[in-house]
Amino acid sequence: MDQAASSSQGAQSVPGCYRHPNRETGIRCTRCERPICPECMVSASVGFQCPDCVRNGSGTGHAPTASQPRTLAGGTIAADPRLFTKILIGINLAVFIAVKVSPSLLNDLVLVGAWPPAPYTPTMGVADGEWYRLVTSMFTHQEYWHIGFNMLSLWWLGGPLEAALGRARYLAVYFISGLAGSALAYLLASPSTATLGASGAIFGLFGATAVLVRRRNYDMRPIIALLVINLIFTFNPGFNISWQAHIGGLVAGVITGYAMINTPRERRALVQYGTCALVLVVIVIMTVLRSAQLT
Repeated sequence: MDQAASSSQGAQSVPGCYRHPNRETGIRCTRCERPICPECMVSASVGFQCPDCVRNGSGTGHAPTASQPRTLAGGTIAADPRLFTKILIGINLAVFIAVKVSPSLLNDLVLVGAWPPAPYTPTMGVADGEWYRLVTSMFTHQEYWHIGFNMLSLWWLGGPLEAALGRARYLAVYFISGLAGSALAYLLASPSTATLGASGAIFGLFGATAVLVRRRNYDMRPIIALLVINLIFTFNPGFNISWQAHIGGLVAGVITGYAMINTPRERRALVQYGTCALVLVVIVIMTVLRSAQLT
C-alpha cells in the first residue's frame, strides 16, 4: 500500500505540457524551460524548443524566416511561382472584355497627354491631372492580336521571372517598367496620340530576363534574337507601335532587374528597393516636366 501511494505521488509530480496541460511530459524547452509534449517539440541544435520560442526566433538568435529557402533575388519561394503572372493576365483580360462590352470606356483608360490639341484648352489627359492613365493604359487593349501577343509574352517571360525574383520583386519590376514606358511615351510622343497596351511592362520583363540569363550563364542567343525581332517590329512604321513605351520599359527592366539579381546579399533589400525608388523619382520628374510643358 505504501509503495503504491508513493508511485501515485511520483506520477502526479510529472508536469504537463504548457500547451496541453493534460499531457504529462519530462521534456522541457531548452530556451524557456517550459514543459513540452512530443507534439510541441521542435528539434533544435541542442535538445528541443517550444513552438513559441521557435516562432519568435528567440531560440536560435535570428528570425524564424531566416532559414527559409530564398529565390536568387532574395524573395520567398512560393507554392505557386506563377500566381501573380496569372493575376496580371486576368486583369488584362478583364479590362479587355470590359472595353469590348462598353467601347466608350476606352477613352477613359488610354494614355493621352492632352486632348483636345492646341490651340484648344485641354480638358482631359495626363496634363489635365489624369495621372491614373499612366497605369490604366498598361492594362488596356483594343485588338485581339494585340492582347493575344502580349499575354503570350507575359506568360512566357513572367512565369520564370516571378519564380526567380519572388512575387514582390517581380511586381516591382513589372509596374516600374510599365510606368517608365508610359512616362517616356507621354514625354516624347504627340500629346494627342492615344497609347495603350502592356508592351512597356513586357519589354521590362525582357530586360530583366536578359539580366537573369546573363547572371546564370545561360545561352543569351535565344533571348537576344527574340528581343531583336521585337525591336524590328517596334520601329517598323507600318505597325503604328509606340517605340517610346517599349524603350522606356526595356531600360527600366534592365536597371531594376540588375538591381534585383546582382546585389550583394548583405544590403540586398536596400539596393533593390532603393533602385526602384530612384527609377520612380525619374518617372515622376519626366511626368511633371511634360505636364508643365503642355499646360
